[in-house]
Amino acid sequence: EGIPSVGVLFSVGRDARAHHCTASVVHSPHRNLILTAGHCNPGSHAAFVPQYASGAAAQPYGVWAIGEAFAHPGRGTTGAAADLDFAFATVAPDQDGRLIEAVTGGNVLGPTPGYTNQVTVIGYPTVRNDPQDRAVRCDTRTTRLPGTRQLRMECGGFHGGTSGSPWLTRFDERTRTGCVIGVIGGLNGGGPPGPGSDRISYSPYFGTETLDLYSRASQA
Repeated sequence: EGIPSVGVLFSVGRDARAHHCTASVVHSPHRNLILTAGHCNPGSHAAFVPQYASGAAAQPYGVWAIGEAFAHPGRGTTGAAADLDFAFATVAPDQDGRLIEAVTGGNVLGPTPGYTNQVTVIGYPTVRNDPQDRAVRCDTRTTRLPGTRQLRMECGGFHGGTSGSPWLTRFDERTRTGCVIGVIGGLNGGGPPGPGSDRISYSPYFGTETLDLYSRASQA
C-alpha cells in the first residue's frame, strides 16, 4: 500500500533490501527535498527509493542519490532532544535531469496543528521485521504522548525501519499526497521499548524549529 512520495533509505553500496529508514518527498521551491527522522542520518552515503518494490529488476520511480542533509544539532532520542528528531535532505536530479518532486509529487509541510489529528501514516519495516518487505499503512487518530511535546498513535505493523514515516493529514486518494505534520521518531526513536512496540509510534511536534530547518534546506 505504498505511494510515490514515500520510500526507503538505504546505504550506498548495499542492496536496497537492506533499507533502514523511511522518507518522504516534501514540496519545496527547488523540488528536491525529502523528510525523515533525525536519527536516520540521511546524507551522501544514502540513497532514496520512492514507492520501493521489493525484488523488482527496476524500481518504479528509480533510485535517487542524496546530496546534503539538514538536521538539528541538538537532536536525539531522549529528553528534550527527542523533540528535534527530524531531518531534511536534498536529492540529486536523476540521469535525465528530472527533479524528484516532478516525478513522485510531494507532500506539503505543515506545522503540527495540535495533538489530535486524523492521519494517514505509510512506512517500510525492515526485511528482518517484515519478510514480505512491503509498505504498511494506517489511517488513525493521534493523541498527545503524555509528559512530552510529541504525538502518539496506535497502529500495528510499524516495526523498525518505519522511522521517518510521514504522518499525513488531508490525504487525497486521487493525488496520493497530503500535508505532512509529523514523522515516526522522537522518544526512543519513535516508540516504546520492548515487545509489541510496533503497535505504538511517536512523532515530534512540528513547530518553529522544523519550519526553520525546512527553510534552510529549501535554499540548498
